[in-house]
Amino acid sequence: MQANGAGQESSELSCLNSAQNGESSSGSGTHSNGLLSSTNNGNGVGTSNGASTGPGSGTVSTVCGSDASSKKKKRLSQAEEDVIRLIGQHLHGLGLNQTVDLLMQESGCRLEHSSATKFRNHVMEGDWDKAENDLNELRALMHSPNAIVRMKFLLLQQKYLEYLEDGKVLEALQVLRGELTPLKYNTDRIHVLSGYLMCSHAEDLRAKAEWEGKGIASRSRLLDKLQTYLPPSVMLPPRRMQTLLRQAVELQRDRCLYHNTKLDSSLDSVSLLLDHVCSRKQFPCYTQQILTEHCNEVWFCKFSHDGTKLATGSKDTTVIVWQVDPETHQLKLLRTLEGHAYGVSYLAWSPDNTYLIACGPDDCSELWLWNIQTGELRTKMSQSHEDSLTSVAWNPDGKRFVTGGQRGQFYQCDLDGNLLDSWEGVRVQCLWCLGDGKTVLASDTHQRIRGYNFEDLTDRNIVQEDHPIMSFTVSKNGRLALLNVATQGVHLWDLQDRVLVRKYQGVTQGFYTIHSCFGGHNEDFIASGSEDHKVYIWHRRSELPIAELTGHTRTVNCVSWNPAIPGLMASASDDGTVRIWGPAPFLETQEPDGPNENCSTMDS
Repeated sequence: MQANGAGQESSELSCLNSAQNGESSSGSGTHSNGLLSSTNNGNGVGTSNGASTGPGSGTVSTVCGSDASSKKKKRLSQAEEDVIRLIGQHLHGLGLNQTVDLLMQESGCRLEHSSATKFRNHVMEGDWDKAENDLNELRALMHSPNAIVRMKFLLLQQKYLEYLEDGKVLEALQVLRGELTPLKYNTDRIHVLSGYLMCSHAEDLRAKAEWEGKGIASRSRLLDKLQTYLPPSVMLPPRRMQTLLRQAVELQRDRCLYHNTKLDSSLDSVSLLLDHVCSRKQFPCYTQQILTEHCNEVWFCKFSHDGTKLATGSKDTTVIVWQVDPETHQLKLLRTLEGHAYGVSYLAWSPDNTYLIACGPDDCSELWLWNIQTGELRTKMSQSHEDSLTSVAWNPDGKRFVTGGQRGQFYQCDLDGNLLDSWEGVRVQCLWCLGDGKTVLASDTHQRIRGYNFEDLTDRNIVQEDHPIMSFTVSKNGRLALLNVATQGVHLWDLQDRVLVRKYQGVTQGFYTIHSCFGGHNEDFIASGSEDHKVYIWHRRSELPIAELTGHTRTVNCVSWNPAIPGLMASASDDGTVRIWGPAPFLETQEPDGPNENCSTMDS
């Protein structure tokens, strides 16, 4: 990485390559690398020969030894100099100062400018007057003239707080009135600082100011803030090597097609000696269980929000609720809900997972609201025999829901089925309630998704497709919508920017209603059924599928990814079965990764 400090100072800043090298006499208490030692007095004494003078020696060594050794010494590239400085900073953070001295001396590099070293030492010692004077030396090395004012403000703020903590109220007041206020910078913050004068004791001050108190911790945090205003050629950003390594690890995870575990930003959780690779065997593309209790086409499946249950709806007029074993991830039949004369084509769990609403196909005018805990039917709602209630969505408050269908009905109701509001003339294909508790998204027969506000009775166009939107779902953060579009497949839309983000390839989508889903940790993956009897999985950022799951023998109508167990997924099919997908079963003699009868990859 190229250092972007002031160009005119490059000859005396970071690396001096067999010429000037910033070192200090041992009597000054600073290391030859320009950083303060544990027994220093804060005064860095610079020379220009690249070596340290010993106590009482009275002599200075030659620039780089003999002429012969100088000729042999390799001139370092900018990248090599940067790496040496990064290593030196990291070693210094570990307390290996003698090692840093030797590294800097042998390489001819300097960790930071001598003015920056003085500044660092004075800040850590709390010598605020000298630290302010150091700013004048640093001014010429900085790109932004306004940065000096901001840095001075931060210094004086720390000075003010330390005076207050020490009980020196008059001195603190003088800093506030005579030094901070004349800067005419961040007056709002000055008003907040003045309020701290009323703190009765040090603990009260630290709590209200959210400040660690006088000492190494708060001064180190201050120094981290101050360093952001200095070019890296003058002073490296804090913990720069750790930052770069963390970015590298995160980039490898982002590029990993099968990464489906909780993100951990700590470097202690990974090995820096190996590239990050997730095996396909850890991904939910292997059949773990086949549920055969339905006796006709299975039209819908949906995990509860806590991942402990799965509900499946079928043409056989039943809803089956399954319990997920938290240890084995096996599903067991919990209860069967009967009496849906037209079959069950859509299901929606209440936000607290207490209730489940079931809807039927186009010619169904009824809606069932079940209490899953008791198995009792709380509400059977039907406004008119002419209605078509085929879709439903819960309001985030769990006390209301919206429902509608293609015959122009669009209702908002309470848990007893009482009509609260209605919107006339909207032929609804699919519904979703946003997290604001006011906006309802509805796809209609005009190949669009519109937002409807039931409070102020306004509506607006959000998504416009060229073909019928058969179904859609929305990400947890409400930003993205996943659409199954007739004859086109699966499309990803950004609801905030109202733009089509991506078209996913591979799936066969005609005019059947197929439901796709987001899934995995951070909803990094997308899964959809298909009319070619397969389940397709994509990484959200890639148009090509990363896996095709085979096993169903007819159209796969719906896919649901467990929100609590990222390695568990369910699919419902016209073949009358529900398949539960999970990682490969552990075998003592694992074969190398390769396609099997359930899962094939598309890693081209």
